Amino acid sequence: MSAPRPKASLSSSSLRNAFRQIIWPRRRLLGIGLVLILVNRLCGLVLPASTKYLIDDVITGDRPELLITILLAVAAAVIIQSATSFLLTRLLSVEAQHLIAQLRTEVQRHVLKLPIRAFDNTKTGEFVSRIMNDVEGVRNLVGTGLVQLVGGTITAIVALVFLLRINPLMTALAIVPLGLFAFVSTKAFQTLRPAFRERGEIQAQVTGRLNESLGGIRIIKGFHAVEREGDIFEAGVLRIYDNVKTTLTTTAMVTSFGTLFIGLAGVMVMGFGGNLILQDKLSVGDLFSFTLFLGFLVAPVIQMANIGTQMTEAFAGLDRTAELMSQPGEDDDPQRTVTMPTIEGQVRFENVTFAYEEEPVLHDVTFDAAPGTVIALVGSSGSGKSTLAGLAATFLTPDEGRVLVDGIDLRDVRLASYRAQLGLVLQDDFLFDGTIRENLLFAREDADDAAVELAARQAHVTEFADRFPEGLDTVIGERGVKLSGGQRQRVTIARALLAKPRILLLDEATSSLDTESEAFIQQSLNDLLEGRTTFVIAHRLSTIRRADLILVIENGRIVERGRHDELIAKEGRYHQLYTVQARI
Repeated sequence: MSAPRPKASLSSSSLRNAFRQIIWPRRRLLGIGLVLILVNRLCGLVLPASTKYLIDDVITGDRPELLITILLAVAAAVIIQSATSFLLTRLLSVEAQHLIAQLRTEVQRHVLKLPIRAFDNTKTGEFVSRIMNDVEGVRNLVGTGLVQLVGGTITAIVALVFLLRINPLMTALAIVPLGLFAFVSTKAFQTLRPAFRERGEIQAQVTGRLNESLGGIRIIKGFHAVEREGDIFEAGVLRIYDNVKTTLTTTAMVTSFGTLFIGLAGVMVMGFGGNLILQDKLSVGDLFSFTLFLGFLVAPVIQMANIGTQMTEAFAGLDRTAELMSQPGEDDDPQRTVTMPTIEGQVRFENVTFAYEEEPVLHDVTFDAAPGTVIALVGSSGSGKSTLAGLAATFLTPDEGRVLVDGIDLRDVRLASYRAQLGLVLQDDFLFDGTIRENLLFAREDADDAAVELAARQAHVTEFADRFPEGLDTVIGERGVKLSGGQRQRVTIARALLAKPRILLLDEATSSLDTESEAFIQQSLNDLLEGRTTFVIAHRLSTIRRADLILVIENGRIVERGRHDELIAKEGRYHQLYTVQARI
């Protein structure tokens, strides 16, 4: 059981980062917002200020000629207040949503640049939640929340000045309960911030599991696991409920204490002010005006407490976003300074060792692949074949040793310059929701129709695509669900061929094909692989009989190497694998 996370506080570094990265770049817009909120709040004070003159001069003092002037002043203040409220929302709320869109884009781009290991260790749904939800709170920094906080402070100060002018002692009596309320609110925020941070983490985990269950719905139904998956999701949402219950309880406590202390302030003002009126030391208009001004002092205090809660949530989300953004991307390594030139195709693994979280997978692997040759990797499941391909694709980095392409260590290479010359067909025949043509163009978006159709023919995609009314423009659904396994595999092969790579990785490239389709693919590959260095991983040994070099991998080590006939003649591990499959 992990140690409990220490409670987070609103650190000075959080404030500095928010100010430097979010608030300061928008200082002009926020400055306009502050002017608007100041005008808005000052106009709001016209009504309580005018009540003294209405009661003491117009009603009690018998000066009816002032009534029109007071009404015009209040009406003008109301119109200005309405206009400034609209402008505030239009300027700041819209900008806040624009900022959220920008931050989501920035976080998404950064996540895509993280190493493959980050995706192996984190659910996809967690990344989705952090991209979409954690930045939501910034609307309270750039939107009306921040300026309302400042505007509320200004309103409270101006109202306090008026209160002190009316009666300092009565003002002091009213402020004491408000001070107690401020103390309670401060203590509450110390509980709320870690709770909001934890909520983001829980939501990310629950979203991740939900994303997995929806993606694997056939497995869930096929193994009669609907109830079990429902129980897992229920446990997750109940954790969210417990967290929300904590925050709601704390917020309700703040609100309740606010009602209590403000009520006490009202009782004190009523009793003390009424006594002064009886002693002719305070006019009725002054007491009425004092009560309204007290409301304008109290309302911003309550509002600031609510905004404080929102901003606490915002900083919790920004902390989580900053934590994610601080993770180094693949290309952030200062060692990666070399731009890969046009690849000839000489690949060398030099004493390569690799482990997943201290679990050894490859041990001291060394071999050379000449340009334009086909290197076949065979062995039992879990022997290290896919890991070796991942190292060649720069998805992984050796713990020891080097992977060289044309004599250049891949550790030093800018990844984009290398991967632009790489073609992949992986075990997971991943396709995007869209048309067959769009999935092919994912490899090279500038390819013309002739190139797309050529790749489709070479991979025998047109054989099944022509049977659809829309042909290559047929929508295939999420992950290509409307296609069979073999059809999806042929689309991924066509996509790799369209990329015109210098190095091609085929990981189980024909594993989902029927015998006839596999034969067609092999005929195409024999011509298309000409001049490209190709790594082929397959359980079907018939697919790699013509390889220039076959590496037999067991327990992370190369136990045999050579051509098909040579290895068969040795009657070793390769002979054993081939004989077993031949019997099948």
